[in-house]
Amino acid sequence: MSQLIDYRRDQELALIGLCSAPVNALGHALREALADACTIAANDPQVRAIVLYGQQLPFSAGADIGEFGGPLTWQAPALPDLLPALARLGKPLIAAIDGVALGGGLELALICSHRVAVASARLGLPEVTLGVIPGAGGTQRLPRLIGVEAALEMMLGGQPISARRGHELGLIDCLVEHSDDLLAQACTYTRQLLADSIGNDAPARTHRPAPISPPTATFFDEQNAQLAARKTGQHAPQAVLDAVRAACELELTQGLAHEQALFREALEHPQAKALRYQFFARNEALKIPGIDRSTPLRDINQVAVIGAGTMGGGIAMNFINAGIAVTVLELSSQALDRGLAQIRQNYETSRKRGKISQVQLEQRMALLTGTLEYADLADADLVIEAVFENLGVKQNVFRTLDEVCKPGAILASNTSTLDVDQIAAVTRRPQDVVGLHFFSPANVMRLLEVVRGKATAPDVLATTLKVARRIDKLPVVSGVCFGFIGNRMLEPYAREAHRLVLEGATPGQVDAVLTGLGLAMGVFAMYDLAGIDIGYQVRQARRDELAHDPSYFRLADELCTLGRHGQKTGRGFYHYQGRERLEDPEVVEIAEHLAAELGIERRTISDKEIHDRCLFMLINEGVQLLDEGIALRSGDIDLVWTNGYGFPAWRGGPLHYAEQLGLDTVLHGIAHYRQALGAYGQQWLQPAPLLEHLVAHHHTHIAQR
Repeated sequence: MSQLIDYRRDQELALIGLCSAPVNALGHALREALADACTIAANDPQVRAIVLYGQQLPFSAGADIGEFGGPLTWQAPALPDLLPALARLGKPLIAAIDGVALGGGLELALICSHRVAVASARLGLPEVTLGVIPGAGGTQRLPRLIGVEAALEMMLGGQPISARRGHELGLIDCLVEHSDDLLAQACTYTRQLLADSIGNDAPARTHRPAPISPPTATFFDEQNAQLAARKTGQHAPQAVLDAVRAACELELTQGLAHEQALFREALEHPQAKALRYQFFARNEALKIPGIDRSTPLRDINQVAVIGAGTMGGGIAMNFINAGIAVTVLELSSQALDRGLAQIRQNYETSRKRGKISQVQLEQRMALLTGTLEYADLADADLVIEAVFENLGVKQNVFRTLDEVCKPGAILASNTSTLDVDQIAAVTRRPQDVVGLHFFSPANVMRLLEVVRGKATAPDVLATTLKVARRIDKLPVVSGVCFGFIGNRMLEPYAREAHRLVLEGATPGQVDAVLTGLGLAMGVFAMYDLAGIDIGYQVRQARRDELAHDPSYFRLADELCTLGRHGQKTGRGFYHYQGRERLEDPEVVEIAEHLAAELGIERRTISDKEIHDRCLFMLINEGVQLLDEGIALRSGDIDLVWTNGYGFPAWRGGPLHYAEQLGLDTVLHGIAHYRQALGAYGQQWLQPAPLLEHLVAHHHTHIAQR
């Protein structure tokens, strides 16, 4: 028997344990071994039922995504062929699920006659997050088991559910509370099934082959309309809907064939390739020069956060959620009480939504301590400063931390734009200083820019990366520069958007082009949400270096001066009535007045020009970051923009999108507007030397030099 399978017989039961570490991915070798083991069990007259389980491993995290890299040529037995064959064995298969059953792993469980699961196990069909659909029966068997609506919710959302929820839906037949009891209870459950059957053999329970009925006659039309509104331009969700419709119109065998055709079509779609690129980029982001498994790590058991405002409170919650004690420091008792109360309120909201229990709420709050004294931070292993975005203010905080914190404590700044090296320079331990740029809301957004200063020690960087994963963040390492990766690229992108409004576009037109591309939010809606005054404060520190262009973000500065700070004041680039965002003619009038003052000729702006100027300058800055070594990889840049700035993951990120457009198209577009826009173009629209090099040498991928 293969080392990938633990096969043994327990009286009338064949116990087949999957042993492919770390997550029982259903690659070719494991599929082959599973087929052989099930054949042995099927041919053994003393075996009446088969129990499948993960041998001290998760049941299965699904297919091996590495097999999806090119045209699909799965080695036999391919999963879509193997699973129907297992369903036809004639003996009951019982899935005993611990850990996860995801994608192909859940499809394996679905062909079993019954499913037993540990209550905490996670079940899901996340294929839509990779731009494809379940391709081994999931779209046909799951609706037949739990109904069309519940099945669609699982597949379109792509998020796993708990086995407890699966039991409520009818996906799980028997729940087990503890992992240690799973196999024994699955065997007991299987023997009871055999005892309850009529005759000597228990036939496998099969999914009904006949089509199933949708909830209403107009159900799929309504779902189509919702997809068009919520997932505009995305291919995979529509393919999921088409496959589930087939489950309502076709026999099971025909439905499986239709599903396989849709799966193969989706697999070759550019969106699926972009999402696979994102998947592999997440793995690559953790590979840092100078850091490996031999790099020592510092213990992080106590964390301190300086500042109890919205950002500081959100940062604290990340660590509390992971079971790490946090001390929050503020300068006044009023600010501290307000911050601690807001954290409790956030947890109360989660409790009311059923995400945590009252017991969990109190356990988390018990890990939180407030203080007004820096001396109370003496035992902290990691201190994160989250105060006002001003270099002098932050340097004063770090001078104090240098005095009170123990040797070996990691000192981190949550700055979003400032020079981490200048902050580290005011301490006697610059090797212990690192940037940790959390994105707002900090307890929700997964992205974490980890800023490596010139003196940051390898063990500090390695420790912060490990801690980031511990608090369920996606860490991306950046070098030191203004704005790091994300905000450095945001600057030229937003600069062009603002300039375009002075030249004749409206905020609504610009934002519509960007959201039409798939971005979660346009530039101006984003500025209104973040607060126009925040960007104004950042620019105030840079006025001298920006003085050469009086038009630079001039519209935003004017709105800020008028008290139009965005959503929080009800007016910004838009006018707000509750949550409704409305175009504001006053903004156009202000833009017209400023354009006249600055000598900018207004004209009709095409959507294409908006796309090209905003996106090409965003891309250009990303290429420049690579050339400077601020970002290690194009994938790191794309992760920052898809996870922190709402760039659609199904387009891969700005640099992947550039490759799809063609690097020569991007370069020629920049050159065109550089010439067409006169002095402004000559001043701002300079192609990155690396982009010119790549095009000159006919490279199609930015990673190539």
